[in-house]
Amino acid sequence: MNSIIRKSRVAIVVGEFNSDITGSLLRCCRQELLKHGVREKQISVVSVPGAYELPFAAQKLAKTKKFAAVICLGCVIKGETSHDIHVATWASVGIGQASLNTGVPILFGVLTPRTEAQARKRSQPGPLNRGKEIAKAAVRMILFNRQGLR
Repeated sequence: MNSIIRKSRVAIVVGEFNSDITGSLLRCCRQELLKHGVREKQISVVSVPGAYELPFAAQKLAKTKKFAAVICLGCVIKGETSHDIHVATWASVGIGQASLNTGVPILFGVLTPRTEAQARKRSQPGPLNRGKEIAKAAVRMILFNRQGLR
């Protein structure tokens, strides 16, 4: 196991809206982080009401400089109005801005499916689980950020 990863703290911010889906993303994300050498005690989980609140919490956590990466998990399912577009757009832009503002990798693990069935497919354990994918990306970004450019 890589010593950089073993020593790294990771925060996971998870939206409570669509909690059955985000809960599955969280479980698979944690398992993947552990598989790659992040220790259980180095993982902090923070819940927020939904995807719209992810950028605020992620930036606040990143500004502490305690975490090598912050992972954002959420689920915004298309509805009858355009509300989903506004929430998903803000989550995406806000998370990106927070990462650039703080210099801490903040990863976008927000599902934006058209249907609940699509969300379930991307959140169930297995190769398509977005939480698992984001955990792998977080490990790569931690290594990139800590090793620097050569």
